Amino acid sequence: MKREGGKGRNRGGAFGPGGYCICAKCGEKVSHQQGTKCTSIKCPKCSKTMIREELFNSK
Repeated sequence: MKREGGKGRNRGGAFGPGGYCICAKCGEKVSHQQGTKCTSIKCPKCSKTMIREELFNSK
């Protein structure tokens, strides 16, 4: 029996150490730091929560 519950976004996978965090409001882009979730970073321009670029582009 295969369990798939509790995996959340990206089916529990990670996007890797590289990439960018992007602000969905103003478009500001900063380098992703390994070990820090983009959603824990506030945009340096408008102070809104940032998201991983791959998630932003999938909308």
